[in-house]
Amino acid sequence: MSDDVVADVTRGQLAGGVDHHESTLRSRSRGPFDGGPDMIQLLDPEGQRVLHGGAQEYAHHIDALTDEDLRGFYRDLVLIRRFDLEATALQRQGELGLWVSLLGQEASQIGCGRALRPQDHAFPGYREHGIAWCRGLDPMRLIAMYRGVDRCAWDPKEFGFHTYTIVIGNQVLLGTGYAMGVQRDGDVGTGDPDRDTAVIAFMGDGATAQGDVNEGFVFAGVNDSPIVFFCQNNQWAISEPNERQMRSPIYKRADGFGFPGVRVDGNDVLATYAVTKEMLDRARSGQGPSLIEAYTYRMAAHTTSDDPTKYRFSAEVEMWKLRDPIARFKTWLGHEGIADHDFFVAVDAEADELASNVREATVTMGDPEVADIFDNVYVEPHRQVEDDRAVQAAYATSFDDEGVA
Repeated sequence: MSDDVVADVTRGQLAGGVDHHESTLRSRSRGPFDGGPDMIQLLDPEGQRVLHGGAQEYAHHIDALTDEDLRGFYRDLVLIRRFDLEATALQRQGELGLWVSLLGQEASQIGCGRALRPQDHAFPGYREHGIAWCRGLDPMRLIAMYRGVDRCAWDPKEFGFHTYTIVIGNQVLLGTGYAMGVQRDGDVGTGDPDRDTAVIAFMGDGATAQGDVNEGFVFAGVNDSPIVFFCQNNQWAISEPNERQMRSPIYKRADGFGFPGVRVDGNDVLATYAVTKEMLDRARSGQGPSLIEAYTYRMAAHTTSDDPTKYRFSAEVEMWKLRDPIARFKTWLGHEGIADHDFFVAVDAEADELASNVREATVTMGDPEVADIFDNVYVEPHRQVEDDRAVQAAYATSFDDEGVA
């Protein structure tokens, strides 16, 4: 599925699908669930520059970007989508145990990821492949994890990117604790741009109902910790829509914990970058935490073990295709003369090459040694682990003794 396919839904085609479920879709787009007047937006779905929801407060961050920076954003968006689609296909063909797609949420992650500085530290959930990309992580490390070859085998300190967290919302507590440590190390509010550090913790809308998230908010608020909480509100917590999870917008929850909250158009890479950069700068300077709600949509299944057709209307998905983050950004880049046809063709070719390389590396990836499961269980040697290792080794050897392959 290319970005052109995702965007190729005309308003006339959409109308017939929406009519069938018109009242339901209207009810899901009323009140706080349609983005609302406070949503920061710099690029509308048609690819036009706008200043929506107080966006003028953040627009100067975009003015500071070069054309090369902006072309880089587009390249990131296209490549991470192509990687995600290839990984989904690999899982469907039995090469991965599971995959968690970010389709539709690319702008939320690329805009946010490019706002981070090298010394910042990110705490992901399990869908933040775009953040991993921006932090310089080889995509094959994500593939190896979902293939079961290793267990997040990267150094969080090296990449400023923590390991994936499956326990819903737990990364918020981890990130808050790390941010409190940054304070105690004196690496915040010094005025040194190469030292001052911010932490960012990612979550989905469903995670905001978890106790871990709210406890993290409490600790961060009372300690003025240098952390940004970044919620990708993709409208569905597995199979539950927003209106079954909350009665007010997510970003307004920050008020109750004593720090600012802002809603941004998560399909607008410019707005997401600008708002995230502003809040990260705020955290690094010692002004405490903040909450960003990136209003976006999960175009694919929650994971490859999910069937979204059982709980949402196809007309709703078609409606969100019209808000595709890559299509709008491509339109704007072309209109402004920042990128031309040759550039777009070259990026597409690079995306195809990336997909081919990922597929080849996946299907030729070696299996791990079974005994590796006993490594890194404890920091120090542990008698029980060593006993278990010996039992497993004896069991494996018994097959050789019996002449069984």
